[in-house]
Amino acid sequence: MLFRSTARTTTGTGAGAHRPVRTGLRTGALALIVAAALVSCTQASSGGGPGADVPTASADPAADRARIAEDTENADLAEREAAAEEPTEVPTPGPALVRDAFATLQATLGDTCTPGAGDCAYFLGRVTRELTELDESMRADDKGPGHFKKPLADMKVLFDKLGDDRSEAHLEKYFSEIVGTRDGINTWMQDHPDDYR
Repeated sequence: MLFRSTARTTTGTGAGAHRPVRTGLRTGALALIVAAALVSCTQASSGGGPGADVPTASADPAADRARIAEDTENADLAEREAAAEEPTEVPTPGPALVRDAFATLQATLGDTCTPGAGDCAYFLGRVTRELTELDESMRADDKGPGHFKKPLADMKVLFDKLGDDRSEAHLEKYFSEIVGTRDGINTWMQDHPDDYR
């Protein structure tokens, strides 16, 4: 019908001959727009088309809230399960190797302090800490604590005297024992070069 109307009007002459052609084009364009809209509506109502994956709101708002709460709970549960599978403890490194612990103790050999002068807190605290770390290293060494029997015994005697008190006044009280233990271990290690080289 569109083409019949157009065909009739194109045979005329003058300005009026083009008017029905324009009307026919307008009508054809309108028909195309309506057809495209019908196809779009049909796809949306049948589950196909561009909005097919977008969830539609239900008529029951309570059901929507329940679905959202359930989705949130499931996501939280999945997150907790994933976190439970990850190790929660950070592994701590073991004691230093004997040679490394001894090297830091040796670094104190040229240092000293004067008890009562107020300059012993750092020095005696450091030597005591280095001895503690060397003790831990010797006990964890592959050769076993039996190999380090003498230095371990000397450090045990010192640690029994010191107890848990690491105050400057207390360490100064045992100045000779701390420095003597350090120097004795140094001498023992020099006779056992395989343990520190």
